[in-house]
Amino acid sequence: MIYLDYNATTPVFPEVKEAILPYLDKAFGNPSCIYSLGKEAKEAIERAREQVAHFINASPEEIIFTSGGTESNNTVFKGILWALREKGRHVITTQIEHPSVVNPAMFMMMELGFEVSFVPPDSEGVVRPEEVEKAIKKGTVLISVMHANNETGVIQPIEEIAKIAREKGIFFHTDAAQSLGKIMVDVEKLGVDLLTIAGHKLYAPKGIGALYIRKGTPFVPFIHGSGQENNHRAGTENVTFIVALGKACDLLKEKLEKKENLRLAKLRDKFWQSLCDKLEVVRFGHPQYCLPNTLFIGFKGLSGHEVLQKLPEICASTGAACQSEKVGISNILLAMGVAPSVGKGAVRFSLGYPTTEEEIDEAVNLITERLK
Repeated sequence: MIYLDYNATTPVFPEVKEAILPYLDKAFGNPSCIYSLGKEAKEAIERAREQVAHFINASPEEIIFTSGGTESNNTVFKGILWALREKGRHVITTQIEHPSVVNPAMFMMMELGFEVSFVPPDSEGVVRPEEVEKAIKKGTVLISVMHANNETGVIQPIEEIAKIAREKGIFFHTDAAQSLGKIMVDVEKLGVDLLTIAGHKLYAPKGIGALYIRKGTPFVPFIHGSGQENNHRAGTENVTFIVALGKACDLLKEKLEKKENLRLAKLRDKFWQSLCDKLEVVRFGHPQYCLPNTLFIGFKGLSGHEVLQKLPEICASTGAACQSEKVGISNILLAMGVAPSVGKGAVRFSLGYPTTEEEIDEAVNLITERLK
């Protein structure tokens, strides 16, 4: 089996597994308790908070732990927006966001009277800053643009958009679930007020995430209870997975500092060129402004579903959804203006740090043999 779906989820690093073992056994205390077991758990949480903060160049007090990227995004739209409701009720996001951004935005519009503008990307999947600026109006209180798209891998011009937002006094959020660990992410350089983190994209377990909230950003808790996470997110903390996330962030920071992501880019480019030499394929998304591990391509004359059926040895994803036996086209590709006849053959291949050159060579051989 060749796993090429690291944008969907990642395996847990062996070092992460080792780091959490004590918290599955003897170090099981409740962090809210004042005796030694509780203090040990609390200290572990705060160490992990420092690790996550260091990973994105934030202060530890600006990090709150959540159950994952979906909760973090919901917290932004249902917590931050509610805190800003007296200032204005207009939100700007894009047509290429993850459902955990789109659906909370729609909820705020349908149920609570907010207005939402969805900015389209250009034909290469890039959200242009000038288009975001055009959407700003009186009452705009939040702009949310993902850092990198989960399908195309296109990296958005977040710094430029954040500058526009800052100049106009608008809070800015980016969902960095896909970019973190693949490229360096620095919240100070980006200029964002809020940033979403998803652990299972970072070689940590599923069920853990975090949200960066810049000091001074208005906030109303999304989950109410006993006041954990400095009254930002109630509920007894998931110490084991919080420790896992912290360790994963440390490991990924080290890999990025060693530029191991460049190895992924070389493998991805070799994969693409090898397929181009042997098959009729088209690549979706900007070729330069792209994550180093992601390749979203279309195969002529086949649907993405048919491609994957012919390749049971390869784990990859389609950009399309099948409903009632009707093969559709990815909403991202539709927003980019890709013709359905072309977009229906889309398949996303995404590499990870465990990916080897031998796996890429084998994948190329399988694909060309089965699809010629």
